[in-house]
Amino acid sequence: MTLDVASPLAGRVLSLDDVPDPVFAGRFVGPGLAVDPDRTEGTDVTAVAPVNGTIAKAHPHAFIITAENGPAILVHLGLDTVGLGGKGFNVLVKEGDAVAAGDPVVTWNPADIEAGGLSPVVPVVLLETDEQSLDLTEPGTPLDAGDVLLTLH
Repeated sequence: MTLDVASPLAGRVLSLDDVPDPVFAGRFVGPGLAVDPDRTEGTDVTAVAPVNGTIAKAHPHAFIITAENGPAILVHLGLDTVGLGGKGFNVLVKEGDAVAAGDPVVTWNPADIEAGGLSPVVPVVLLETDEQSLDLTEPGTPLDAGDVLLTLH
């Protein structure tokens, strides 16, 4: 089985080592990459589903999609954004929804998150997956939403 995991938004690829959060950088949640999102003041960005699957969790600041015949994937919109209590996020799905890669999931504004003193970096982590089974896009690579971020073998 091979599973391509797409970038949920446009931006620049970051290694988890470069995520300014010890939980993600330490891979305590799981392996993956992060995206430093493109941002323009006053411009909302829609995070899209990185794979075909089912929405397992839908929070304003994060969502988990269980891939068809694959692992669950966590997309965390910014760091420490749970403390915003949903302010600035518009969730477009609900738990149990089937989604296709590229379907809109959450609209938010990374520039507003950054202006509020938080990091807009978006970790994309495969839960219960071995890092050795992943092919990772080179950090620093610019991606559009829907471009392959990493591949699970």
